[in-house]
Amino acid sequence: MELGLYTFADVNPNPSRSKGEEGAERLKHLLEEIELADQVGLDVFGLGEHHRPDYAASAPAVALAAAAVKTRNIRLTSAVTVLSSDDPVRVFQQFATLDLLSNGRAEIMAGRGSFIESFPLFGYNLEDYDQLFEEKLDLLMALRDQETVTWSGELRAPLNGRGVYPRPLQDPLPLWIAVGGTPQSVARAGAMGLPVALAIIGGEPRRFAPLFDLYREAARRAGQEASKLKTSINVHGFIADTTDAAADQFYGPQAEVMNRIGRERGWGPTNRAHFDMSRGPNGALFVGEPELVAEKIIAHHRLFKNDRFLLQMAIGLMPHDQIMRGIELYGTKVAPIVRKALTESGEGAKATA
Repeated sequence: MELGLYTFADVNPNPSRSKGEEGAERLKHLLEEIELADQVGLDVFGLGEHHRPDYAASAPAVALAAAAVKTRNIRLTSAVTVLSSDDPVRVFQQFATLDLLSNGRAEIMAGRGSFIESFPLFGYNLEDYDQLFEEKLDLLMALRDQETVTWSGELRAPLNGRGVYPRPLQDPLPLWIAVGGTPQSVARAGAMGLPVALAIIGGEPRRFAPLFDLYREAARRAGQEASKLKTSINVHGFIADTTDAAADQFYGPQAEVMNRIGRERGWGPTNRAHFDMSRGPNGALFVGEPELVAEKIIAHHRLFKNDRFLLQMAIGLMPHDQIMRGIELYGTKVAPIVRKALTESGEGAKATA
């Protein structure tokens, strides 16, 4: 199982200094985080696309390209690319370029997007939410499968025998579908034979396990090769030297973010009691000392049989030194425990999309 991190590069939306200075420091810290993740042997780093004042990553491919020349082994992926409001040709070109710069370590994780700011920003109608994603995913798959593309749809101008360049080093360029728990989305990914990444940020994770059964069954019915089927669970959590320290350091920034988003979406406010329950064995948060987090990752692998596990630690205004310590512990303490356990059980092979 691959072990990795993802982040949205959170910034203070109302900083005491200029927003440019705030963003510059966050991106500097982001590159340091990716470098460290590579140095301690983690497998994947993902960067999510957002178009809001509280996140600095509106152009993941650009930031990941900067990381590509500073790293050697870690895979670099969007988490996610909001494909519905972007142009598949440009997405493919950007990540093909990233693939060349990184010597074959780029991936695209495509999704509909859990935020809607990008739709009016780029002139798209939210009423076309589903159709936009379906059409653009179809075009993106055509672009990665062939150099010269002829394609037509209803919401984008057609391509008539056009070549799209550069071509990536990996053939095909890895493409994952990110889902938030909708059965139809999971089944579609399976029918298309694409790896699927499931975000679990609340509730009891075990409730989501049947979605991977649905994914594999949809793929089987569509005649897809089992070797193409890869799964990831993407979760929130934090690692520190002690479990109390991890909980105390992570609660404030994570709660502030969840409450801010909750006010926008009509969720009720979170609190410490709910947080502490969520970091228990059956909850969605992976928070604690290395041994505790490793045990929870292993337990959930038994449940999901997932090929990849991505942890979002840099949520909200987490101090950079705490994030760096968490990454160090993840790579040097958590990962060895998990890999040893899965190797001994015969389940230690890494995923390749």
